[in-house]
Amino acid sequence: MGRNIENLPHALENAGGLDRRLGGGKRPAVFLDYDGTLTPIVDRPEEAIISESMREAVERLARRCTVCVVSGRDRTVVQELMGLDDLIVAGSHGFDIWSPDEGTIQHDAGGGFDNLVDEVKTRLEEEIGPFQGASVEPKKTSVAVHYRLVSEEERPRIKQIVGNLLAERSEDLKVTPGKMVYEIQPKIEWDKGKAVLYLLEALDLDRDDVVPVYVGDDVTDEDAFEALAGRGLGIFVGHADAPEVAGRTTSADYVLHTTEEVERFLDTLAR
Repeated sequence: MGRNIENLPHALENAGGLDRRLGGGKRPAVFLDYDGTLTPIVDRPEEAIISESMREAVERLARRCTVCVVSGRDRTVVQELMGLDDLIVAGSHGFDIWSPDEGTIQHDAGGGFDNLVDEVKTRLEEEIGPFQGASVEPKKTSVAVHYRLVSEEERPRIKQIVGNLLAERSEDLKVTPGKMVYEIQPKIEWDKGKAVLYLLEALDLDRDDVVPVYVGDDVTDEDAFEALAGRGLGIFVGHADAPEVAGRTTSADYVLHTTEEVERFLDTLAR
């Protein structure tokens, strides 16, 4: 059952509880969202470049334990924005998984949808294009519609366009709303939670001496929090009173309020 975000214990202020979960010879395997977790949310997606100090914190932690970035962005875009090519990255909400040791980690989900994604991209570019501030971001296995810079008056029209598309292709498509973005994906049973569980098995981390830790801020990260409930730790990033969070519940165990606190938390784990 979801918990109110305002009632979550703070991950940095409750180190004792975390130490107990990670003690007894256990080691963490850390899964990190990108936007809103490793970088602040920005108006334009291409401007979300990781800071040097956060990059160094991730690198330090990766020398101690397995670290994987799980993002809604294309995997190659995440690698470029981070300036790192030696981390495991699961892009496109876990459809596209890559490891520096093994290369592409194959799984059955996400294949065979190129034509469908191209059709969605073409239609949305035509219908969304006239709206000032809106942008369509094609990805390997989905299409994102960003509307953060669209006026309040026109945002319902963006929602309507996406809704019409989903109504017409309800058997083929699903939408995941995020922070001022609609993510249109093929309608298959795959999400960040399933990606994390798949990675735990593929990387031989599904063991009693490993505690998976997932850190994320968005609606799509809830699938990972739910997947790890009872077997790992979920850490929500954000403020309970933020407009994009208000009223939400979460399956996370702890909270961090800012990306700066995420950086401090990663440094704590790396010690």
